[in-house]
Amino acid sequence: MNGTARRPRPLEVRALDPYRIWLRYDDGAAGEVDLSHLARRQLFAAWSDPEFFASVHIDAAGAIVWNDDLDLCPDALYRRL
Repeated sequence: MNGTARRPRPLEVRALDPYRIWLRYDDGAAGEVDLSHLARRQLFAAWSDPEFFASVHIDAAGAIVWNDDLDLCPDALYRRL
């Protein structure tokens, strides 16, 4: 073994109201993450549209994304569970 721990990968994400997402990872960890502290920032202004916020998904690289310009690190979200 090379000493590098395997990172859990997200398997599922769902948008919840308001500014919360539910995540499930491949190690069995699952739960809600409150993102309301980010919603006040200009970068995340698009989240004010409920349809846009609901479009959250996992991209091919495993990031939690809304579009090409807005994504969140799955490792950071895992630590918030």
